[in-house]
Amino acid sequence: LDIGTAKIMAVVAEILPSGAPATLRSALQFPGEIKFNDDRTAHIVPRANGVVESVSANLGQRVKKGQVLAVILSASVSETRAELQAAQRRRELAQTTYEREKNLWEQKISPEQDVLQARQALREAEITVANATQKLRTLGTSAASGSLGRLELRAPFDGMVVEKHIALGEAVKEDTTVFTLSDLSSVWTELKIAARDLEQVRVGGKVLVRAGASDATATGTIAYVGSFIGEQTRTAPARVVLANPQGAWRPGLFVTVEVLADEKTSPVTVASSALQTFDDKSVVFLKVPGGFAPQPVQTGRSDGKRVEIVSGLKPGATYAASGSFVIKSEQGKS
Repeated sequence: LDIGTAKIMAVVAEILPSGAPATLRSALQFPGEIKFNDDRTAHIVPRANGVVESVSANLGQRVKKGQVLAVILSASVSETRAELQAAQRRRELAQTTYEREKNLWEQKISPEQDVLQARQALREAEITVANATQKLRTLGTSAASGSLGRLELRAPFDGMVVEKHIALGEAVKEDTTVFTLSDLSSVWTELKIAARDLEQVRVGGKVLVRAGASDATATGTIAYVGSFIGEQTRTAPARVVLANPQGAWRPGLFVTVEVLADEKTSPVTVASSALQTFDDKSVVFLKVPGGFAPQPVQTGRSDGKRVEIVSGLKPGATYAASGSFVIKSEQGKS
């Protein structure tokens, strides 16, 4: 291409040498969605029927581990606490009786059989206390309370209240989910992998997550790839765990997940913008005295920014990295 160097420099924005080995990363892209981290999400139920006495947590509020979310007055909790208190009193009496019988037996006043019976009664009383204590733990409460029927619902870990289905004075059942609490410091990105791509998507693989509604990006690793392919969708589920310290990745957000499938170091690469099609061949415009000349090349892998040159270009050759389309136009005119 014989046109003046000054004109060429005016239309070509960048001239670069080729040849430095570069690592090309081939990637696959999948649509995904941000979800709650199920490992850090809790559905809080009362575990006992009752009436709501107070609610101290609001929707969207951040709470600490152990913080009281609501208080419920429950008849079943009251009965269990009363059962525990009665069992504790019987245990105290059995302990006193055993110590007295043991003392009398040691003084050879009463027979050994009375001591053995007192010891058996003490063991049974201790079992009753342990059983009542375990019942209260199952209900999510303890013996210490200002009211026999008071049941406090507490946060199991630090997190945010993302769902609330409880109101003051409401009667709730033992299996009703009254709060959903989630720790949003980490979230899941869920995606579907087609059967043809499963060989390149593996647990531990690196990914780049891009938000569909903004320029936010984050890196992560694949934590799970499903073992079965859905009959209807013919895809397998996969999951990426993302750190979310600033809360930017909100559940429900649609994202694009770029899976880095493979990496390879190529000895000769050029910028993607340098490639043009000339006479049905892929060419790169080389810098020559007085202008540029098209050089046919055979291309290989690409990561979207750089392209591997398999043959046709020597390392260190100077080529038009941008503005090559203008050069191609001038070539057509000449």
